[in-house]
Amino acid sequence: MAYTTHMYGNAQVCAWNKEIDLDTDAIKVMLVNGYTYSKTHRYKDVSITNEATGTGYTAGGATIASCSITFDSGTNRAIFDGADVTAWASNTAVATGAVIYDDTPGSNKPLLFYIDFGGTQTPLGLQFSADGIHYINIPV
Repeated sequence: MAYTTHMYGNAQVCAWNKEIDLDTDAIKVMLVNGYTYSKTHRYKDVSITNEATGTGYTAGGATIASCSITFDSGTNRAIFDGADVTAWASNTAVATGAVIYDDTPGSNKPLLFYIDFGGTQTPLGLQFSADGIHYINIPV
């Protein structure tokens, strides 16, 4: 499935404020249906009210294993990546996108990325791009 990934503007703020720790925190991806992305959304608990529901899909989504951030000096990119998600093999929930967030903090769960499916899907998993889940071009 082709998709477009967007970074929440406040993800940088949360990272710099040490609200996110990719080495130890549980980074999750949840399916949403009819959610309107806004780069100004900051936390899952107050911004996301359109989580998908259906057989084979667990509320809160699935944990993304092997999360990492690397820097590729050849392309001048900071790359966020993780293992593909295969947790929804029997999913019946329809979704227009997915939200990647940090599930570890208590009530404030920082939003990282929004994945726009470009239409309604019934995803059985997510296969992330060979370029990573998302990357940021670093100016030279």
